Amino acid sequence: MAELRLIPSPPPQPTRDEECLDAFQRELDYIYRSLRRLGTPMSELDDLAQEVFLALQQNWGEYDRTRPLRPYLFGIAFRISAASQRKRRREVAFGVVEPDDLGPNPDEALQTKQMRGQVLAALEQIPLKRRAILVMHDLDDVAVRDIATALSLPLFTVYSRLRKARKELEAALRRQKREGGSL
Repeated sequence: MAELRLIPSPPPQPTRDEECLDAFQRELDYIYRSLRRLGTPMSELDDLAQEVFLALQQNWGEYDRTRPLRPYLFGIAFRISAASQRKRRREVAFGVVEPDDLGPNPDEALQTKQMRGQVLAALEQIPLKRRAILVMHDLDDVAVRDIATALSLPLFTVYSRLRKARKELEAALRRQKREGGSL
């Protein structure tokens, strides 16, 4: 009797499409990061990543597998991102759906505008050499040491002018309130 032997067959080789899909899935995070770095808006990220995959699949036969994949993918992502940006610049928005307005309501906007006007009017009553320090420090968040350097003043002069400017601003705002303007 003849002996029956099973000869194990070699594992099936992945198809060209399976190889491409595996490579794409391994590098998907890199593709997303690259597209974001190239300026792709979050709303278009998935669509452009899919376009990268389609371009990769189309050109998988020409890809030289002895070379690294990431630079190749970046080149594809760059071209697709650039095309998308050109398209976005040419498009005219039609019927754009606006999200709910999360800004202040009209009453709050008016009140903010009035308060800003009152603060600006009060600032005008402070002499310029003290007003500059107050604006730089309290509004622009510049450190006192940096103000002293920028204005070529001693550090303690900046501190004393800042203290005096704050008192002058407070007094000017109180005067405005007494004269009829409310804060």
